[in-house]
Amino acid sequence: MVINNTLFIIEVKFQKVAGSVDEKLQTCDYKRKQYAKLMAPLNIEVEYIYILSDWFRKPAYKDTLDYIISVGCQYYFKYLPLQKLGLPVPE
Repeated sequence: MVINNTLFIIEVKFQKVAGSVDEKLQTCDYKRKQYAKLMAPLNIEVEYIYILSDWFRKPAYKDTLDYIISVGCQYYFKYLPLQKLGLPVPE
């Protein structure tokens, strides 16, 4: 989805037991950079956002969640606030 010259990559990760999603969360930096490289000729910025299930609120994921933020990606739990995409928020 492109809004105001920004491409939003939104990846939903749902998990109920330990598995491969754990490692996939650590790939957002690479993916964001690849999309940015592709979009650069079009002068489009890229934002990479995860929507996570409550499974990832566990203390064991603190370092991973901190990493996601440190590399310029974002995450939200259960839903993405509409205002993040510049969309109107219902009253």
